[in-house]
Amino acid sequence: MISLNDSYRNAKHDRRTLVALTAYDYPTARLVDESGVDLILVGDSLGMVVLGYPDTTVVSIADMLHHTRAAARGVTRATLVADLPKGSYESGEAALINARLLIAAGAHAVKLEGGQDRAGIIAALVEQGISVLAHIGMLPQQIHEEGGYRIQGRTPQQAERLMEDALSVQQAGAFAVVLELVTPPLAREISERLAIPTIGIASGNECDGQIRVLHDVIGLYPWFRPKFVEPKADVAGVIRDAVRAFAQDVRGGPAS
Repeated sequence: MISLNDSYRNAKHDRRTLVALTAYDYPTARLVDESGVDLILVGDSLGMVVLGYPDTTVVSIADMLHHTRAAARGVTRATLVADLPKGSYESGEAALINARLLIAAGAHAVKLEGGQDRAGIIAALVEQGISVLAHIGMLPQQIHEEGGYRIQGRTPQQAERLMEDALSVQQAGAFAVVLELVTPPLAREISERLAIPTIGIASGNECDGQIRVLHDVIGLYPWFRPKFVEPKADVAGVIRDAVRAFAQDVRGGPAS
């Protein structure tokens, strides 16, 4: 059977644009999978859009295992990737233990944040047969250290570091790399240099694929909407209307 690494390199070679979305439970994962996306991410973004936390930094490995198991039951064709949450891969040993747990929960691969500083951990996981999706640029798990969501690669020094990060994770064996909030010219340059696909989020349209949080795409989280997302539906509005209609039926509907 062809490896994830070969499969995604082939997709890049064939110039096939990759489509990726998050999902965190059985019904949404099944619906997204049936819709034909290439990759489904059980992201630690669930901390915000599912669990109501202010950011991803408090998500635990137990949270990720619970949601990965649920999503895995709905996925039959897409690549299912699960995030290693903050604090779960501070050492190679911890990364291997927690990655194996996520694979046992049904994930085909894991994602972790970081470039050159995480290349050794990526290589160690790949050596043990665990596929890794890398993530560079803006790192949500480092939001407190970085002082918020900031565009990356604006200065020559940042651009050089990000290019080195990209080359490092590729060398370590990652099958693809997420570029988050990277300036579009740099994202394009990185995409041209790498043999593995780049999957962009708020990094322009010239990456090899795009990933978004499902709730942003379908309008299911109306309390915050990223500027770079164009919602394709208003599911929150549909839910409110349906619940209000149900309430009206119960409270004041005509007698049967």
